[in-house]
Amino acid sequence: MWVRSLVTCGVFAFAALAGAQQFGKMSAVKENKIGLVVHGGAGTLERNRLTPQGEREYRAGIENALRAGWEILQHGGSALDATEAAVRVFEDDPLFNAGKGSVFNSDGVNEMDAAIMDGKTLRAGTVANLQHVKNPISLARQVMEKSPHVMMAGEGAEAFAKEHGIELVDAKYFFTQDRWDALQKVKAAEKAGGNGDKKFFLSDQDLHGTVGAVALDRNGNLAAATSTGGKTGKLPGRIGDTPIIGAGTYANNATCAVSGTGDGEYFIMATAGHDVSALIEYGHKTLEQAGLAVINKIGKLGGTGGLIAIDKSGKITLPFNTAGMYRGYVDPNGKFVTEIYR
Repeated sequence: MWVRSLVTCGVFAFAALAGAQQFGKMSAVKENKIGLVVHGGAGTLERNRLTPQGEREYRAGIENALRAGWEILQHGGSALDATEAAVRVFEDDPLFNAGKGSVFNSDGVNEMDAAIMDGKTLRAGTVANLQHVKNPISLARQVMEKSPHVMMAGEGAEAFAKEHGIELVDAKYFFTQDRWDALQKVKAAEKAGGNGDKKFFLSDQDLHGTVGAVALDRNGNLAAATSTGGKTGKLPGRIGDTPIIGAGTYANNATCAVSGTGDGEYFIMATAGHDVSALIEYGHKTLEQAGLAVINKIGKLGGTGGLIAIDKSGKITLPFNTAGMYRGYVDPNGKFVTEIYR
């Protein structure tokens, strides 16, 4: 288990923990609190499987997402705007399993899910099974703000996107050779005797699915946004935890904002996002304790993954039970920090 806990206060101090053992702490400087954390997915991210050039490219992608969201927060923008902007950057980067870089289902089709939630109002917008929406996270926000619904899926969601000026693209836009090759490997493994175990559906390259962001703005509002292409080789129509409010995405000003990544079915069973919030609100746990408890719960169920979370005071935590998680935050000097491994 790996977890890092930080305090964000415009500039912030942080403490890093391995397991439950704290090994560093700095005092915080109190200013107008803002905070932003992003992730590009968790999985079996072993150092010897990623070239130095590949690592630089992933770190650059994480930093670009941080930069987009942080620029908004620094200028007094909303947590909703910041999380949407950060996730859009991930969606436009073919390295990450969302938007342009989405994986293929078993029929060789890209089906994408996304969600965004406003911690102030508890309103949310989620979308699922999209095949032509360039930036699913922006459609999710339109569902939240321009419809009476929380979730829309498939053709109806794409018709709504067209009505509200959300960019639609041809399916070939989402094709990347790496993702296609990953699907062929999954199919070959199944043909050779795969029994439906998740290892046959998620290659090392694609286990780091799902991207997300959580933020706290200067008005004290929290937001969470998550987007994904799902699992390589998933059955057509499969929907994971990302667009399920309270599972892969959750935000509540009274407690925290959460975005998850990993084995979606287990995050749904564990109601992961809401569970973090509930442990804070009703169990009187700290953010760090709550996040770690939920990841441990998912592990006991047999799932793997991680989450990022920020609470109403600006503390953040990034626990995961995998070999690594693409993640980033801003350090006390305003530097964009990116991390991949434990």
